[in-house]
Formats: sequence, C-alpha cells, structure tokens
Amino acid sequence: MTKRAFGIDIGGSGIKGAPVHLGKGKLAEDRVRLETPQPSTPDAVADTVAELISSFDIEDDMPVGVTFPAVIQEGVALTAANVDKSWIGTDVDALLTERTGHDVFVVNDADAAGIAEMEFGAGRHSTGVVQVFTLGTGVGSATFVDGRLVPNTELGHLFLNSDAARAYEDAEKYMASSVKENEDLDWEPWAERLQEFFAHIEFIFSPTRIIVGGGVSKKHKKFLPLLDLKAEILPAELRNEAGIIGAAVLAHREEKALRKAAKKAAERGV
Repeated sequence: MTKRAFGIDIGGSGIKGAPVHLGKGKLAEDRVRLETPQPSTPDAVADTVAELISSFDIEDDMPVGVTFPAVIQEGVALTAANVDKSWIGTDVDALLTERTGHDVFVVNDADAAGIAEMEFGAGRHSTGVVQVFTLGTGVGSATFVDGRLVPNTELGHLFLNSDAARAYEDAEKYMASSVKENEDLDWEPWAERLQEFFAHIEFIFSPTRIIVGGGVSKKHKKFLPLLDLKAEILPAELRNEAGIIGAAVLAHREEKALRKAAKKAAERGV
C-alpha cells in the first residue's frame, strides 16, 4: 500500500488539506479548501477541520498533520496570528484529535513548509545549518541543523536597526513582501532590505543554505541574484503545497515514533 498521511494547512482565510503521497512528496488527491470560520475560535475551526477530513475517503488510522499560525509547544498554541486570540493556551493536538477521531500532530506553519523543503525541495541532501524563510504578509522562518528542526524560530520578529526612522522595529515590518507591495518598492530597493535582513541572519547563524519561499518566490530571478551572501540562497520549490506536505511528513514521523516507543515499552513489560 502507498505510504500516505493527511496534511492540513490552517490559515486566516482558508483551511486546505489533502492526503499526501510520502514517497513522492506530492498530493495524492486534489486538495479541498474551506473558508476559515469567522470568528476563528477553536471550536469553529475544529469543526471545519473535521468537515474537511470527512470529505475524503481515508483510513481510520491515517495520521493527520496540521499547520497552525502560532508558536506550538508540545501541541499547545502559545501565540495566535491571523486567528482568534482564544487559541492561546489551547491544546491544539488534543482538540483536533478528539474532534476528528484521527491522531493529529500540530506544527508551526513555517516549520511545516521548511520540513517539506528539506524532505522534497531545495533543502534535500543539505547538511549544517539550513534556514527556510517564507515572505508574505509577514515573514515565517524554519531552522534545521543537519536536517533536524529547531522549532518556532520566528526570525521575522528580529529587530533591525535599519535607520533612525525605523530603529529597532520587527524585521518583517521592514522587508516582508507585503511591505514591498504597500510601499510600492521596485525590486532593487526591496532587495537592499532583504540583503540587510539576511546578512544579519548570516552573522548570527552562519547557515550553509538559505531557502526563500512565499508567493513572491515565483519571481525569484528578479531579486535573489541581487543578494550578496556567503550562504547559498535558493528559491523554494514546493510553494503553495509546502504546508500540507510538510504537515503530513511530520504526522507520519510522529506516529512512527509513538508506535516504536509503545513497542519498546511493551517489550519491557511497562
């Protein structure tokens, strides 16, 4: 049987999901998208996630990975971006597992995109420190050391002392792709802001490879060649499906680890 897991990407406006072929790193079926309920409270979103899963004919024991726009620690949302603030402190893993009847594993949305790129995209076969950045309304980040995720890095919230008028402001408020659009910046001046940010990142982390995703990465030839970094800098390859694929990969890994731990415990008679 084809190795599959289910991936769901929760965003502020839409909730998207599909089964994922884990051998190929591709959606096994066409994805379904439902509107994110407003207000996007835990109960309302959980019902929508359950509805989405039920629209597919999948195995009862298929694990489900879910991206969530928050810092996630042991399945609990510590923040909430673009969703209702009542999510803060919610055990997202437990809520969605109970509501869907599947084993659910939740991950920060940028971390999920990073997992997908490391497994199937521009980060595969990488060693050392590799960082994935998604440029959009804000800036998401995922950091890996020899392929292992360092979760919840949130590097878009670094402070940049760019000039007197913008001293010590969140980096994403200075160089996200939404800022380029809102300030009507040409590629060159926007690339100067990216250079400042990524040079700062490079100084702190010394990455061997930086991967840039988000919708603007489709036009990577207009700005990535303008950057001058020691690290190799590449466009993301999976783009819009990265969250779903990364969440499914994570779910499969976590489910496998739990089964292995349970087997060892049984062998010890615990």
